[in-house]
Amino acid sequence: MKQEHYKIVAILIILVVIVAGISAFITLNEKEVKEEKTGEVKEEFVLDDRVSPYTNQGLFIEMLRIRNRGLMDKMLKFGNSWKDTPSFYYTVEVDGQLGSSKGHLGENEIFNLWDSIGKESSIDFYIEEEQKTSDVTISIIEVVNKGILGLRSSEVEKEKIHLIYDYRTGRWSGDDNFDDEDGYGHYLGEIYEIWFNVYQSDYDHDGIPYWTEVNVLGTDPTADDRELDPDNDGIPTSWEWKWGYDPFVWNDHKNLDPDIDGIENIEEYQMRKWFSNPFQPNIYIETDNIAKRGPFDIDHIFYKESQQMLIERFAQHGITVCIDDGWPDGPKNGGGETFPYQKNFDDREGKILLQFYTHNFADERKGIFRYMIAGTISGFCNPVTYNTFDSMEIGNSFRDAFRYRFAFSPRTIRLTYAAGVLHETGHTLGLVPVTFPGNDIMNSIAGDRYPSMDDTDYDKYLNDYHSIMNYKYVYNKKLFDYSDGSNGEYDQNDWAHIYLPTFEVDQIAYEEPRDKTFEDFEVVNDYPGVIVKGWEFDKNLTDRYSGEFEKLALQKNIDADIQVFVKTDADSKDGYNLRVYAKPNVEPVFAVYSLVAEGKLDSGNNVELYSQQDSVNLAKNFIE
Repeated sequence: MKQEHYKIVAILIILVVIVAGISAFITLNEKEVKEEKTGEVKEEFVLDDRVSPYTNQGLFIEMLRIRNRGLMDKMLKFGNSWKDTPSFYYTVEVDGQLGSSKGHLGENEIFNLWDSIGKESSIDFYIEEEQKTSDVTISIIEVVNKGILGLRSSEVEKEKIHLIYDYRTGRWSGDDNFDDEDGYGHYLGEIYEIWFNVYQSDYDHDGIPYWTEVNVLGTDPTADDRELDPDNDGIPTSWEWKWGYDPFVWNDHKNLDPDIDGIENIEEYQMRKWFSNPFQPNIYIETDNIAKRGPFDIDHIFYKESQQMLIERFAQHGITVCIDDGWPDGPKNGGGETFPYQKNFDDREGKILLQFYTHNFADERKGIFRYMIAGTISGFCNPVTYNTFDSMEIGNSFRDAFRYRFAFSPRTIRLTYAAGVLHETGHTLGLVPVTFPGNDIMNSIAGDRYPSMDDTDYDKYLNDYHSIMNYKYVYNKKLFDYSDGSNGEYDQNDWAHIYLPTFEVDQIAYEEPRDKTFEDFEVVNDYPGVIVKGWEFDKNLTDRYSGEFEKLALQKNIDADIQVFVKTDADSKDGYNLRVYAKPNVEPVFAVYSLVAEGKLDSGNNVELYSQQDSVNLAKNFIE
């Protein structure tokens, strides 16, 4: 038995040696063939698991903006509670080390305001060398006055954000992460909304950690990649890495708009300092002012309290609003300019708004910002150039405040002005009379607006459409909202129909000077769909992947039509050969297709989308 056993073992050893020899021969032969074709030998991947070899390891937490969310509710209530600004500060704890804006910068660093925009600050921490992760906790502490006279106070934690920071990738997870609902580096709490950034010490200061540069991207950890653009797509490596794009494959960032907010990636990059996020919808508004007529005139400005009301209403629906009313480092002709007094702006004939749009609204902002003038009388939103609804004038005068809005106090003046802005902004989102009869409906001129509509239907729209887009409710002191469609068949769910890119898309209706009613508008829909040279629609791929792509990169809770296009030169190896377009189902509001993703179609007709996380996992799995 033993001899037979040894024979079997010997035979197995011989077989192993033969197989190994054949395998080595094949491998070497393949290597020789590859060398003949390319002239190069592909180096074997060797993982470098060092975290911070060139610099002391440290962690930096930037608090970019903290906004108390309570002002809107206070403005909608009788009284002066809206004047009681909150007092708060923040603390940051990293691996048991505690830092505080109050203790670090002094007692005066307790914020006494509703919104800290423009008041950035940071705290830094020393980290043990080669530590791979850190526990980070950010807390917002509110100072609450007590007692009859408010002479005593207590400190109450109102928000807490817990994160795990990874020094290998420069990313964090936990209460905020890359693909969560409220955006990366943005936390929408119940009481406070917080924008922040976390980053580590980095030899070349490009924000990409050493470990990622050498193991995932293959870039130089000693060269600053903030301005390098190896794929020549207009956006540098550091931004593409942060937002999950492949820095070495050309992306059509000029047209990519994954969150379908009308702000394409190249514009998101331009607005990176001002809370832009390519996967979280933004609305940017630049506002200028008309000077007072005299010392007894009312202010023609977009009040801070009115701004906060607008910001909060959209925040409740996952949309970030940023308003430039005079940013200190804005462009020439940025927000906050004051023009000589002018009584009125014509919204149909002459369109005097064009002169301000041309000379006081920076060209580089067109297609990113909506433009608004805080004027004198009434309000309107009409196209200034082409047929795009990107400009508004909202008046604020004694006549409007007292006669039409019944606003006699500082609170109600601000409240009703905010209502006017929300109403006109709704038009820039596609909520216009030609798509829904309740928009801009007015009892006093019923026969003029919709002459062919019978009285019963008119009354139903007037009373049942509970929206600020209905003139009956626009200056209601309790309703500051678009409708949710819960009030019957004559109500419209505005929030389900808004289309953010309306402000940069030519509309299908024209209002001419001769038009006297909404029924006189010329409405023609000649939209041809997606037209892109060198690409063709693929129905099979569309049917196969539409469900997957619909979940990929669209606004929350909005269905969409998906179309997949493939490059006509199917064998092309340059960049991506597949495109995904989406059009939100917001009918009757007019919408167009947006490019939301790019990918590759392999030889088996399968779709491959770039996954940054897969690349990271591949490197991590090499050692784990």
